[in-house]
Amino acid sequence: MNVIDVKGLAKSFNGLLAVDHIALRVAAGEIVGFLGPNGSGKTTTIRLICGLLTPDAGEGTVLGFDVRRDSARIKREVGYMTQKFSLYEDLTIEENLLFVARLYHLADRRQVVTATLDQLGLTSRRHQASGTLSGGWKQRLALAACIMHRPKLLLLDEPTAGVDPKARREFWDEIHRLAGSGLTVLVSTHYMDEAERCHRINYISYGKILATGTVPDVVRASGLSTFIVTAPSSADMMERIEALDGVEQVAPFGAALHVSGPDRERLAAALAPLAKEEGVAVAPGETSLEDVFIHFMAIGDDGVAREERKPS
Repeated sequence: MNVIDVKGLAKSFNGLLAVDHIALRVAAGEIVGFLGPNGSGKTTTIRLICGLLTPDAGEGTVLGFDVRRDSARIKREVGYMTQKFSLYEDLTIEENLLFVARLYHLADRRQVVTATLDQLGLTSRRHQASGTLSGGWKQRLALAACIMHRPKLLLLDEPTAGVDPKARREFWDEIHRLAGSGLTVLVSTHYMDEAERCHRINYISYGKILATGTVPDVVRASGLSTFIVTAPSSADMMERIEALDGVEQVAPFGAALHVSGPDRERLAAALAPLAKEEGVAVAPGETSLEDVFIHFMAIGDDGVAREERKPS
């Protein structure tokens, strides 16, 4: 069963097309990543899915409800965590959760809040003012507020921005536990390691979905090939490689350079003379999701500036 099943979804603001007739399917229990540069349409798409915005065009269902006609019913069954911490900073953790519980008209509010505090490891801080929390604890509180009413779909919009690696890992461990209990998750992120923890990913640029599938599927379908070059002076070598035929990307990783391009034979031929120089080594490498992300950023707009894109 598809929890999200929409097609032709479009939304414009002031004559600019933010979401360009996209199709998206997410199955029950999946964790699906939503990747793309800033301004690519990720947040707008999430708001269309959760009923906060009405699409200009398109159709489909979210949790079996019509995305155009049943926005109020969708909102009740969805948990939405925004990029910015949106709870009251002058209230304690417990007071914020009690307030959210009232908004959802939950029965036995105090019992529900107590259980949620325990589930997210917030009990010992329940009386702490939310504004004094670190980024990681604010993130945990925001997640608690999103899942307290037991939603069937969780929408996370760059939830770990500005959070340290340990808190990010703990957050994702909790997301996988929730998905294991049947919750479906759609999460937008800029972190490649987070994308790799998703069951599937979608890459969106300028309102269009350019790729979808598992991470290995998306990397393979990109057609990129990668070689690793080591040299005595990686900075000088980087400038030389950037000018070679068939090279699309050159990125330093420690003392080595990762060189990628869309045509493996052209790329190998361009790098072959370098391997004959003293102290220089050229070896096949693995194309990373980050390489693919940069590749899509380069081709996503097909040479058309975003300001010039108009609704079709």
